[in-house]
Amino acid sequence: MLKTVRTACLISLALLPALPAFAAEITPKTIFIKAGRLIDVENNRVLSDQAIVVEGERIKSVSPFASATIPAGAQVIDLSKSTVLPGLIDAHTHLTGDATAGAYKGLGVSVPREALYGARSARVTLEAGFTTVRNVGAGGYSDVALRDAINDGDIIGPRMLVSGPALGITGGHCDENLLAPEFKFKADAVADGPWAIRAKVREVVKYGANLIKFCATGGVLSKGDQPGTEQYTLEEMKALVEEAHKLERKVAAHAHGTQGIKDAIIAGVDSIEHASLIDEEGIRLAKAKGTYLVMDIYDDDYILQEGEKVGMLPESLEKERKLGQLQRNNFEKAWKGGAPMAFGTDAGVYPHGDNAKQFFYMVKYGMTPLEAIHAATFDAATLLGLQKEVGSIAPSKFADIIAVSGDPLKNVTALEKVSFVMKGGQVYKNLP
Repeated sequence: MLKTVRTACLISLALLPALPAFAAEITPKTIFIKAGRLIDVENNRVLSDQAIVVEGERIKSVSPFASATIPAGAQVIDLSKSTVLPGLIDAHTHLTGDATAGAYKGLGVSVPREALYGARSARVTLEAGFTTVRNVGAGGYSDVALRDAINDGDIIGPRMLVSGPALGITGGHCDENLLAPEFKFKADAVADGPWAIRAKVREVVKYGANLIKFCATGGVLSKGDQPGTEQYTLEEMKALVEEAHKLERKVAAHAHGTQGIKDAIIAGVDSIEHASLIDEEGIRLAKAKGTYLVMDIYDDDYILQEGEKVGMLPESLEKERKLGQLQRNNFEKAWKGGAPMAFGTDAGVYPHGDNAKQFFYMVKYGMTPLEAIHAATFDAATLLGLQKEVGSIAPSKFADIIAVSGDPLKNVTALEKVSFVMKGGQVYKNLP
C-alpha cells in the first residue's frame, strides 16, 4: 500500500513542471465592440462606425468598422446604435459616506459600517458609468479597505485612488466638532504645526493612501467654522505639500475661501477642491501653475432640497444658501479664465450613482458638452496621474468603456442613463 501511494506521489510531482507551461497557453478573452458613435476625447472629435478590439483587460485596437476583421472566437458586442465613450472619472468622491446620515446621525456610523456603505456605493457608482474615482476623505482608512477589496476581486467597484483620513487643524472642517469636550475626541488626521503635519502625512501614507487630502479652509457641512476662513497657514501647507510630494503623493486641498485657495496653490497643491470663492488672482494662479480646480456644482441642489430631511445642521444649510450660487458663478469665471478643471462631485453628500447629474450644470455654466466630458475623462485622468492607463479609448489603455443610447453632445443629460459599462475588459452592465 505504501509503495503504491509513494509511486502516485512521485508521478504527481513529475507532472508539476508542466503546469505553468499549460497555464501560459491560456489566451486572454477577446471582445469585438461595434461602436455607432465613438467620442475621441484626446482629439475632441466624434468618429462613426468604429470597431474596438479588447484583449484581456486592455484595448488592442480602434479602427473603422469597414476595415476591421472580427478576431476568431471573439465575443461580439453590438453598440452600433449607441454613443460610446471612455469610462467616466469622478475626482472627488466619498464612497464610504452615506448621504442620509447628516451631522449628528453620522456619529452612530462605525468604521466597519462605513466600509459596508462603500461596498454598495462602489457598485452603483460603477454601474452609473464611473469606472475610476478619487476618494478624498474617509474615516478609519475605510476607503483603503474598499480599494483593496475591489482590486482583489472581492467586491465590484471602480478603480480607486484613496486619501484615507483628511488632514486638518484642531476644530477645523476636517476635525469632528459635534461631541462634547469630555469625550476628548479628535478626528484621525488632525495635526497642528509643520512637523506634526509632516508626521501625519507619513502616517497616512504608511497605512495605504495614494494621495493626501487636507482642509485649507472651513467648510459647509461642519459645525462651528466658516467656509471662507483659512485654517492651515501657508507655512503649514508648504510643509504638507513638500512632504507629500517627496513621498510621491499628489495633494488635494479642500478650499472654499479666497485666501486659502491662493495659499494652497502657492504651496504647490495639485488640485483645489470646491474653489467656491476663487477670485481673479486665484484663477490666474491656477492657470499659471497648472493647478486643477475640482468644483462640485451639482450637490447644492441636494443639500438645499434634502439636507433638512437627512439631518444636516441649520447652520450648514445657511452656509450653503450663501455659497452655492457663488460657486457656480465662479465656476463659469474660472473656466472662461483658462484654469485647468477636472470633474468632481463630492459624491456622498448626495446619493451615490447620481454623479452624472453634474454635467448639466457644467454646461449651463460655460462648458460645451464635449468640454464637460473631456473634464470627466482625459482631464481627470491627467489630474490623477493615470492618463497613460485610462481617460480615453486608445490602444494599450485599460478597456474602460461606457455607452449611452442618446447623443450626449446634443443633450448632456444622456450621460445620466448609461446602458453599457465595461471596466478592464469585463462587462458589468449591458441593457438592451
